[in-house]
Amino acid sequence: MANIKSSEKANRQRVKRTARNVAQTTAMRSAIKKLRAAIGSKTAKNLGPLLKNAVRAIDKAASKGVIKKGTASRSVSRLTVAVAGASK
Repeated sequence: MANIKSSEKANRQRVKRTARNVAQTTAMRSAIKKLRAAIGSKTAKNLGPLLKNAVRAIDKAASKGVIKKGTASRSVSRLTVAVAGASK
């Protein structure tokens, strides 16, 4: 346990930031899982809104610094290709 005032504050900030990052990551991963489940199902319908939600969650996580921009771009690209392949 921290004894110094500044380190106590740093710990409080760390906890807040970690919770915020975990929430962003969880939302992003959930959106991606829903999209992948829809792609994997035999009736791949209504993929547009799911893709939009997943891309939005990924972009939001990237803008908050939870994931890197290149990682976000790669994920969006792969999901878009998967949706295009499932739509055929």
